[in-house]
Amino acid sequence: MGTRVSRLTMIWFAMACVGFLTRSNVARAQTTSPALLVLEKADSTLAIIDAGTMKPGGMKIVARVPAGRDPHEIVTSPDGNLAYISNYGGLDSTLNTISVIDLAARKALAPIQLGALHSAHGLAFAGGKLYFTVETNKAFGRYDPATQAIDWVLGTGQDRTHMIVVAESLERIFTSNVNSGTISIIEQVAAPMPPGPPPGATAGAAPQPAPAGGPRKTWEVTNVASGRGSEGFDVSPDGKEIWAANAQDGTVTIIDVASKKATSTFPVSVRGNRLKFVPDGKRVLVSGGSPGGSGANLAVIDAATHKEIKTLSMGGGSAGILILRDGSRAFVALPGANKVALVDLQKLEVMGEVATGKGPDGLAWKN
Repeated sequence: MGTRVSRLTMIWFAMACVGFLTRSNVARAQTTSPALLVLEKADSTLAIIDAGTMKPGGMKIVARVPAGRDPHEIVTSPDGNLAYISNYGGLDSTLNTISVIDLAARKALAPIQLGALHSAHGLAFAGGKLYFTVETNKAFGRYDPATQAIDWVLGTGQDRTHMIVVAESLERIFTSNVNSGTISIIEQVAAPMPPGPPPGATAGAAPQPAPAGGPRKTWEVTNVASGRGSEGFDVSPDGKEIWAANAQDGTVTIIDVASKKATSTFPVSVRGNRLKFVPDGKRVLVSGGSPGGSGANLAVIDAATHKEIKTLSMGGGSAGILILRDGSRAFVALPGANKVALVDLQKLEVMGEVATGKGPDGLAWKN
């Protein structure tokens, strides 16, 4: 009898282990499966879409999470555990939060309180910190998740400082300023040394020595004219050029980073509100509305010749663009049609779409 009980106990134990491992594997699959994150602006929600198959009809919304009031842009932490969402509200908004989502648990956490900073919009994660624009304040700020504090704010002096890109070196920051029609280039430079001897020194004393750690650093802001309604923009993968979409002009302006001057402006078939380089730098995607009722809402541009390779008409205006790291495919949000299109960047054609809630816009990727 004792032997039989022992055997039954062992069987039950083995079955329990199998069940535990199965549940663990399911939970792990839920948290590690690639996911497309879509902000549904009009619903104030974040849709989490299982994108593991990446096949038409194979991508399904697996969860929705409250995203705070008027969510516009989204970025994930490097480890893929958290999503940060700007709560915009428009120019001069009273909104002063950035929503935070636990992507593994699929739930909203306490939002980041921005205090006197309002109308958060553009987001970027670099150097372990979250950078964000604040339109009402004509500025951008930086939030440190480790200390849970805003550790830096810098003004651009431009109207509607909207989107932001941070260089990997952290020594250059770029913003678009919609109403001013400019791109700001913010560079870390050596601060000039005060002339003459140190304060209180005797007459004829030697000039002040350089600090032991090298020249003191400061930030220099250069605002470069782009075009009316410059909003979506990107920096080329080699860091040499800025491409800005001017929505009101229906043009794209190219700015040389080294000289901080615009080198060319050319027309594009969509009134661009978002612009992204493909990772190899050879092509540029521009999304937006279709001027003159042409129907085009995505333009593919050759980065070397500045010529349009192809335009796509996917129904209504288009907004957020997300390009996969291997450059094979892109997701494009279509807020007027309440869906996200999947574009094959080799064939330059739409290969599928996913229905969403109302007003999809900001997109991000979770590995």
